[in-house]
Amino acid sequence: MSISVFRSTDSWWVKTPDGAAEIDTPATTTAELLRDRAAVSAAVIERTSVPLESLDLVSPVTAPCRVVAQMTNYVSHVTDSGMDPKTVPMTFFRKTSGSISGPFGDVIKPDHVRFLDYEVEIGLVIGRSIPVGTIIDENNIVDYIAGLVVTNDVSARDVQLPKTQFYEAKSYPTFTPVGPSLVLLEEGDLKRFDDLRLQLRVNGQIRQNMTVRGDMIYGPLSALQALTKFQRLDEGDLILTGTPGGTALKAPAKPIEILASLLPPAVKWKSFFSAQAKNPNYLQDGDLMELSIATDDGHLDLGTQRTVVRFTR
Repeated sequence: MSISVFRSTDSWWVKTPDGAAEIDTPATTTAELLRDRAAVSAAVIERTSVPLESLDLVSPVTAPCRVVAQMTNYVSHVTDSGMDPKTVPMTFFRKTSGSISGPFGDVIKPDHVRFLDYEVEIGLVIGRSIPVGTIIDENNIVDYIAGLVVTNDVSARDVQLPKTQFYEAKSYPTFTPVGPSLVLLEEGDLKRFDDLRLQLRVNGQIRQNMTVRGDMIYGPLSALQALTKFQRLDEGDLILTGTPGGTALKAPAKPIEILASLLPPAVKWKSFFSAQAKNPNYLQDGDLMELSIATDDGHLDLGTQRTVVRFTR
């Protein structure tokens, strides 16, 4: 069975039947913790525990680290974006690790951003160094993926689209909430990856609800095989694997898109965002986002993340 690890401001913890047991480790980073699996295993059988809800939890993935994200990687999201799932390529972009925040904190919208969006994603946490050129296949992929986390790829759409600037639009502080738990995978767990269901609610209303199976286009194996051609990865690095359909952003109808393509860029984007301003699904000040990822039978459960949107003044 998988092991759920949590991090508070000054300690690491493991989930037990009675709550959470402290891990006796000097580790201060995720990478260091992953190298101290003996301490994690020892904590699992620890009899002394505290209520999990009594802990002030922070992200179980520590910065600095590499944060790499897959783009348009679910059929439903590709369709929402007005593209053809059969021809969409595997694409990556980077986020700053400074955007990582905790699972129960606030998501802060910068003052200049108008259109703030959400994206629930499964995060892969790398468990050992992967130099460029490493051969990864179905037999050894479990050696490289230590665990899974809930992530939210928060996006400033009015920065991302006109500037085609993913790095900035998705890298503001608090734009990558992570956790609550880092679920360390045991033998056979990764085989249940396709059964994971991603859900995101805003103020109790379901916005995203999809299982990996039949919707994800490029799975973890394909992603790692592509990345190892050019990108070194190390323990504690984080890979976001894309989001299903249901985000606030939707592509315009084809006739409108064709007409817009004939306009100068400045005019096109002004018209586009004028239309988007009528969309009530973009995040507003005080909105509560609840993100959960689990198999329907509970065999894998990454927990539920709850964050509140706050607008700067």
